[in-house]
Amino acid sequence: MVANVLMLHGINHNMFGKRDPRQYGTATLADIDQALRALGEELGARVESFQTNFEGAMCERIHQAFEERVDAVLINAGAWTHYSYGIRDALAILEAPVVEVHMSNIHAREPFRHHSVFADVVRGQICGFGVETYLLALRAAMRML
Repeated sequence: MVANVLMLHGINHNMFGKRDPRQYGTATLADIDQALRALGEELGARVESFQTNFEGAMCERIHQAFEERVDAVLINAGAWTHYSYGIRDALAILEAPVVEVHMSNIHAREPFRHHSVFADVVRGQICGFGVETYLLALRAAMRML
């Protein structure tokens, strides 16, 4: 059986590789997605990625994931992590395990980034390891299946 994993990229992630390389490195979103697909093949998962800068579109994609009965969801919602109760409530609908991802260590940054409104509806959070964070999250999600 091949697991269907959905990677959700949030606001401003289309700017990876250009945006604040000190925090986020120089990898582009395409680089991250390619690394996830390659690891997914090794682990027996098909990884689909979705990026949006629109909160409603993110909620709709999460609803679609529920209807599709995806096996696992990885999410790096960016700044939405700290205040979007709409995305939090959409994630709570999912029956599949959800892993929250952040390339930077959000606990070592500005105080507003220390809190995740998703914390009580996700299985766990991995942060601070750059692109490797995504790969660790995929490995964790696959172990939960």
